[in-house]
Amino acid sequence: MENKKISENESQLYFVFMKYDPEYERLSSNRSKKGGDEVDMYLSKKHDELLANTLEPGSYKKTFSLVIVDGFAVQITDDQANVLRSAKGVRLVEKNQELD
Repeated sequence: MENKKISENESQLYFVFMKYDPEYERLSSNRSKKGGDEVDMYLSKKHDELLANTLEPGSYKKTFSLVIVDGFAVQITDDQANVLRSAKGVRLVEKNQELD
């Protein structure tokens, strides 16, 4: 099997996990359908705003928010991952690891 070298400027999938957020904790404690919808909307907006305020428009592609852990997946470059690592409220930015 051939190993493909990925350039630093090529977008790859990263997972971004956020620091403790009391509003997320409050919303996620409501186990009703309405509560689930509220936490989905809150996190999607929060994650979208972080990306919009941190990275160039059109230079990334958020694929989904992770409601269970207050995180999201996004297609970005290594340089963009480093920028996100220093963004306010971000706990961890980790590149997706493909298993062979």
